[in-house]
Amino acid sequence: MNEEVPRGTHVLNSPWIQAGRLAFFALYAVTILAALAWAFSNVRQIDPQSRAVVLHFGALDRIQNAGLLLAWPQPFEQVILLPAADRIIERRVENLLRSDEALKADRVASFAVPLSDALAGSGYLLTGDAGVVQLDVRVFYKVTDPYDFVLQGEHVLPALDRLVTRSAVALTAARDLDTILVARPELIGADNQAAERREKLRGDLVQGINKRLAELKASGQSIGIEVARVDVQSSLPDPAVSAFNAVLTASQQADKTVANARTDAEKLTQSANEQADRTLQVAHAQASERLAKASADTATVSSLAKTTDPQMLLRLYRERMPKILGQAGSVTTVDPKDDSRLIIQGASK
Repeated sequence: MNEEVPRGTHVLNSPWIQAGRLAFFALYAVTILAALAWAFSNVRQIDPQSRAVVLHFGALDRIQNAGLLLAWPQPFEQVILLPAADRIIERRVENLLRSDEALKADRVASFAVPLSDALAGSGYLLTGDAGVVQLDVRVFYKVTDPYDFVLQGEHVLPALDRLVTRSAVALTAARDLDTILVARPELIGADNQAAERREKLRGDLVQGINKRLAELKASGQSIGIEVARVDVQSSLPDPAVSAFNAVLTASQQADKTVANARTDAEKLTQSANEQADRTLQVAHAQASERLAKASADTATVSSLAKTTDPQMLLRLYRERMPKILGQAGSVTTVDPKDDSRLIIQGASK
């Protein structure tokens, strides 16, 4: 005899009801897991290279350093990760570099199609002596005030770029070209302080940037960072490099010509000195020889001048005067005691 099954039992055991029940339990489990994930979404481990700023309903609440962070989920609390206090961040300032449009225009520019003023001056800084220089600046900074850094948000890096650009423009305008980079090596010896001022360029740039950051902080607009150091790579524009190389080549050639002229002049001076010394020695020798001959020729007269025997002088006079007078064509003698009388030589036989 067959037993009758209640009418509702087939409905409860239908596949659709069981599938719906399973779907409900799965959805319930997913909901519970999602709720747990949401509840613990701001519970995280902060690594030593970072720190967290916790915002409670949008207001700054606390700073969490390395370790386990316990915070309410969003929208109750929001967690923003920042670099640690001693972590240095590198930033390359693109504003000081030549733009891509200017680089493309350089390739097609010519005298017939010159560059516009905006593109021609892109990436170049004017120095105090009307020179042009390019600076590739990399800034290394750290976050000193997390609250200000978070408040400024996406404006921090653009503000840093503008501050670096402004400081670089003011710094190059206050210096000449040779205190920024070695553009004219021939002038290094003339200015011993140029190398020292080039070494101070980075330090002066750091001081200038931090000074402007301090001014922003004093005015209540701090961006919460401090510059630790900067790396500056200076260079000249390509046309200027060619011009400076030509000037350097000409200067070296001129120095070489001057050195050769000085060498030739020194050789001529030495040759002239040798010739003068030789002429002087010959003159001294000839003078000594003539003096010796004159001394020999006048030795007899000098010895007679010293004698005191008048008879011997008279005898020598009588012996030598006829020979001397005989060589003369005519002789007129005057009596030393009476000039009114003349002794006239008679005709020779």
